[in-house]
Amino acid sequence: MTHDHDLVLRPSVAQTEAALNPPPGRNGGDLVVETLAGLGATTVFGLPGQHALGMFDALRRSCLRYVGLRVENNAGFAADAYGRITGEAAPLLLSTGPGALTSLAALQEAAAASAPVLAISSQVPSPGLGGGRHGYLHELPDQQASFRGVVKSVHTVRSHSQIPSAIAAAWESALTAPHGPVWVEIPQDVLLAETRLPVVTAMDATPQDVVPRPELTAVAAHLLSSAQRPAIIAGGGVVRADASGKLRQLAERLSAPVVTTFGGKGAFPWEHPLSLQSWLEDRHTTDFLEDADVLLVVGSGLGELSSNYHTFKPRGRVIQIEADLGKLESNHPALGIHADARLALQALLETVEERTDPTAPERVRALLSRVSDRIAAQELTLEQDVLASVRRALPSSAPSFWDMTILAYWAWSAFDPRGANTMHSAQGAGGLGYGFPAALGAAAADPDHPVLAVSGDGGALYSIAELATARQYDLNVTWLIVDDGGYGILREYMTDAFGEPTATELTRPDYVALAESFGVPGVRTTPETLEEDLSKALASPGPSVVVLPAVLRMFASTHLD
Repeated sequence: MTHDHDLVLRPSVAQTEAALNPPPGRNGGDLVVETLAGLGATTVFGLPGQHALGMFDALRRSCLRYVGLRVENNAGFAADAYGRITGEAAPLLLSTGPGALTSLAALQEAAAASAPVLAISSQVPSPGLGGGRHGYLHELPDQQASFRGVVKSVHTVRSHSQIPSAIAAAWESALTAPHGPVWVEIPQDVLLAETRLPVVTAMDATPQDVVPRPELTAVAAHLLSSAQRPAIIAGGGVVRADASGKLRQLAERLSAPVVTTFGGKGAFPWEHPLSLQSWLEDRHTTDFLEDADVLLVVGSGLGELSSNYHTFKPRGRVIQIEADLGKLESNHPALGIHADARLALQALLETVEERTDPTAPERVRALLSRVSDRIAAQELTLEQDVLASVRRALPSSAPSFWDMTILAYWAWSAFDPRGANTMHSAQGAGGLGYGFPAALGAAAADPDHPVLAVSGDGGALYSIAELATARQYDLNVTWLIVDDGGYGILREYMTDAFGEPTATELTRPDYVALAESFGVPGVRTTPETLEEDLSKALASPGPSVVVLPAVLRMFASTHLD
């Protein structure tokens, strides 16, 4: 009897000949890029360094496209966005020590947002591994220790034969739900040493499915079918799992209102009769969700921002679907279902009973009206007009990437993304400098659509060097910089808390002249001309910069009331 696991694919004569006589002049770096190509990668991001030169030299012998940025952290943001847009693991090539460590903030954002990034770093020569102090350039006693608390998995290579399997294991880890960044490190001498190993061809690194337990989805379906006032919170896990269509089907079958978290923007149609939109930082929305007798939370851990700064206290039964096991019931007791959002929603669709509630759309309209009235009472016309101008100027299918700035905070709650996987921000980890380099990564992933980046002047200075990258690769990104002369949101926070701000004011350059010095066209606009200027920039091929001098205010929070 022959079993499936007994079957071994025999190589052809040509394959055997090629394996026995690999091309000369290859090294460990070639094994890296051959493995990436064999896994299906087409584009890599990064920045070269002395210990990593073996990988970068091998790129010229490969079919991989290289997009090089000027700062490792920005390269990480670009890879993050590429992973979000494509759903593929985005390779990020880095050097040892300072180069590797500079990427940490970007990898933290990728981890918080479940973006699949495959970071491959060089290491000091092999004798320096294990904590010995040999005084190598860039030496750390334990480089991978700096990354263990940030990435999903760490893989250290010590020989040529380990390279393909280690990278394949990391690739599988990055793409197994929840997606996230992973870390591979390879010593300099292993990368540079000549290899006679066969050329790496196709690699199998199929991600594992995180399948829901059927007895749990059966209980969840019963609770939802018999609920009187069901509601749904949809998080970023719905977007990453490409499950927005299934979410809509379930919401309509249950007549359940849906609110999306800031990371879940686009998971549910903005203008749908059951859409509560994204007004999570609002007491009216918090009250509505607390009143649900059954609350389905899909792809969210109900963290600080998603719970109105932990003021949300559900009174009904909570069902939580989450691929990240550590987030299950981390904030609220629930029927916890460890599963990929798409698979769990499909299971519910197969078992839930249809319920009708003609009052649900009316309750949704009433809530949105109360939210609108609250904002209108604060006389924030400028902010709403600026956000509306951006929405009108941005084509519906074009993605946008938002830095940590006041206009982005408005967009989290008030911006219609017009589609799943089109609006992205750094709200996962909350670091500055995300918007522009992330937009460059998205433009590398899809050159056929214009991409919008939005930053404040403080965040813009984190990534201003990437104007050179945008020009070098002619990436189709329009960068809107809202220039208020400082860290605007921190200015507000400090004024509210202490009466006056400290360390928030910035001397800044002439951003239009600076952009033009990189060969990137720039324009200074006003709130009145923003829509026209932004539309023109987005319609023009290649990079561009639009600068809006304006002091915007944030709407009043409700979690401190």
